[in-house]
Amino acid sequence: MKAACLALLLGAAPVAAQVPMFEDMGHNFPEHHYAGGWQHFVGGGVAVLDCSDNGLPDLFLAGGEGPSLLLRNQGDMQFAPEDVPLTGVTGAYPLDVDGDGVLDLFVLRVGPNVVLRGLGDCAFEDATEALGIDAGQGWSTAFTAWWDEGQARPTLFVGNYVDLENPDGPFFACDDNQILRPIGQGYASSPMTPGFCPLSALAARDARGRKTLRLSNDRHYYVRGGYEQMWDIADARYLGPQDGWQEQMLWGMGIASRDITGNGLADVYLTSMADQLLQLAQEDGTYRSAPFEMGHTAHRPFQGDDGRPSTGWHAQWGDVTNNGRADLFVAKGNVDQMPDLAMSDPNNLLLQGTDGRFTEAAHLAGVADPARSRGAALVDLTGDGRLDLVVVNRRAPARFYRNVTEDIGNWLAVELRMEGGSNRFAIGARVHVETAQGAQWQELSVGGGHAGGQAGPLHFGLGQATHAVIAVDWPDGQTSRVEIDRLNQRVVLTPDG
Repeated sequence: MKAACLALLLGAAPVAAQVPMFEDMGHNFPEHHYAGGWQHFVGGGVAVLDCSDNGLPDLFLAGGEGPSLLLRNQGDMQFAPEDVPLTGVTGAYPLDVDGDGVLDLFVLRVGPNVVLRGLGDCAFEDATEALGIDAGQGWSTAFTAWWDEGQARPTLFVGNYVDLENPDGPFFACDDNQILRPIGQGYASSPMTPGFCPLSALAARDARGRKTLRLSNDRHYYVRGGYEQMWDIADARYLGPQDGWQEQMLWGMGIASRDITGNGLADVYLTSMADQLLQLAQEDGTYRSAPFEMGHTAHRPFQGDDGRPSTGWHAQWGDVTNNGRADLFVAKGNVDQMPDLAMSDPNNLLLQGTDGRFTEAAHLAGVADPARSRGAALVDLTGDGRLDLVVVNRRAPARFYRNVTEDIGNWLAVELRMEGGSNRFAIGARVHVETAQGAQWQELSVGGGHAGGQAGPLHFGLGQATHAVIAVDWPDGQTSRVEIDRLNQRVVLTPDG
């Protein structure tokens, strides 16, 4: 749907969407909490990757002061748990750091970060020193990565929160961030300043179509003098008003990026305290705040009698009914005992209607958990084409939900591989899926969310379409196009088809 059409339709009555149904599968999983003191008020992410190479996603859950948890997917919502003897973990992101074609995990911690090199069959080894990566000594809460042109390995960004060694902290004491660039057989580390306490970072194309690093910063600790940041990767500079970038101050927590207006540009959802902000990408390369009438703000609990503002954390777009329109999950929960914010703050599942408006359905779908949620993942855990849901909670058990929606639409799961070079998982590619119902696209990226991300197929709901065309803009400039006559399957594509 074009942005102009969306603006016109907002004056009409909301269009109801099919309500998905989720089944609580907690009885199949060990109890896992994200726990700890004030250094673990934030974080609590989940990383999704197929480390067992069986075509099903495995899960890595941060544990805070307790152990992290690796869950090996054995199919049909059966998982084999393994404690990971790493404490102080705030989150983790999967990517292929060493370019060997096996996914690794960059693990964020309070203290030295750790790179777990994938050895196959969900075995990992600490390769931080072997890869020449400066582990740092900070409180790491954000991560993203990208491949610079001509580089054999990814450039890594680590966002650090409050400087724990600053005696005048925690307010006005945001630590420097860190950028790690491949050099020789290792990495060169340099500070990236100013740092305003990022809780999420995402390297992806912006509204100008340029590769940009977006930082969502927590105003609670920078207090004054800070703002949301956009850093142009090619020019190596922060954007400002002269670039059309208007400075905004948020209690920034998470980032979710996807084109929901159909203009070919990725819109961005930012979680925060009180209003959650949806920025619509404009064709002149700028962003504008979405109108309140779109129903996206999720600014207060939608259930119960707590009228205080909400606190949003992980956000993720995903088509939970496969009708061809991206829906939105938002994890909610008080930081701990903040009296000005809602304590009973159920998670949101916002369904996108044909008019572009969003309606709340978490209570109807069975996922309106009022616990202090943090990280999450919408991901097809069973390979049946339905997006399931995993939610990590602070001082409460993690939740695992199976999507059991009936009469669901058609779908495709699109996975990319590049055999040459080190960017074998094609980070930075854009995948376009065209059907008789219209076109949609997604960009393959590392980062975003809150303290956790996914490596795996891109999920496209296709409604009642019967065939599709997949076009890929590959990171090296190649393009490919393939017709798909059989839907409801995972498709693995390479640049030559």
